[in-house]
Amino acid sequence: MKVAFATAGGIDVDEHFGRAGTFSVFEINADGYTFVEERKFAEEGRAGNRDWAIEATKGMGQAHEDLVQQKVDRLSDCKIIYMTEIGGPSAARLTKKMIMPLKVKEPVPIRDVLEKLLLTIKTSPPPWLKKAL
Repeated sequence: MKVAFATAGGIDVDEHFGRAGTFSVFEINADGYTFVEERKFAEEGRAGNRDWAIEATKGMGQAHEDLVQQKVDRLSDCKIIYMTEIGGPSAARLTKKMIMPLKVKEPVPIRDVLEKLLLTIKTSPPPWLKKAL
């Protein structure tokens, strides 16, 4: 099963779903986990600032909705996505695609989240996680 993490630097879960320019994707099963790839949604700008296309289109109606949907579609092979925050409409789009959005209360190392998830998979996964596996 693939799991994605909204991350600024590839180390921690530390980004809002909509603002995240990068998601680190891992494959996880009862035997362990492996890094698969980084999926980029924003590029570095000339001044070193990221071009947060989705945030820049807030209030622009369909243009914004299309960009959010593109992000959801590009992550649709993941069963769980971890982030620090997510808006209600984006969370609904993920759950409609059978993706579980999970928020962390504060930035946390991706490896710590993976280890905890691995332990849950091995010991007592909740019904939604069993189904995702």
